[in-house]
Amino acid sequence: MDARVKPAHDDLSQLIYLMTLHLNTQADLEAAIHALVKQDPRLKPVFDIAGMPALRRREPGFAGLAHIVCGQQLSTASAAAIWARISAAFDPFHHDSLRKARASRLGRLGLSAAKIKTLKNLAREIAAERLNLDVLANEDADAAHNTLTALHGIGPWTADVYLLFCLGHGDAWPAGDLAVQEAMKIGLGLKTRPTPKQMAPLAEPWRPWRGAAAHLWWSYYRAIKKREGVIGGKDQPR
Repeated sequence: MDARVKPAHDDLSQLIYLMTLHLNTQADLEAAIHALVKQDPRLKPVFDIAGMPALRRREPGFAGLAHIVCGQQLSTASAAAIWARISAAFDPFHHDSLRKARASRLGRLGLSAAKIKTLKNLAREIAAERLNLDVLANEDADAAHNTLTALHGIGPWTADVYLLFCLGHGDAWPAGDLAVQEAMKIGLGLKTRPTPKQMAPLAEPWRPWRGAAAHLWWSYYRAIKKREGVIGGKDQPR
């Protein structure tokens, strides 16, 4: 767990955290969850029901982001089948291979025209060294989010899932995730499910551990709804 904290002012309302917290291990996540529960008493009954969440990690780099893109707006089974075909066709999976591949070949593997455009654009950006996905792990979560969403075809949900699950960014906050929104509505006693815009101020007390808080809310959602929360993309259909 990496951390650097520098208070800008004594006034808590203007306190600025300069911290990069990585959730690389289950122990990192557990330490962050315990800190959150101690810091915000509202999370204690949530934790009592949810229990300690398990750390979720995916492959980083181009392959990890491509995997998320391929799963957008598809059933889990369909997404898994398409990814299996693509990863088998391009082994090892490298951005240059996708960049040079014919669109017709990618289409036969099950990718839509929109997803092909997104993946090829990502591959070009990486090849031209205008994008380094790995360094985003050490950037401010909001800045890293903005870097990703500035790319063609990468929406907020995709960006946040990549930061949290592929890079282990401890402060990534999936504000657009419906399961987290619903869990917070119930767990915090809100009248309505918060919108993505409303999610930002609600999560402000959990900085720089918003990613750990998201794990807790997913675990709470699973406990009360008896089903998983992270099952597919929540960005606009592409």
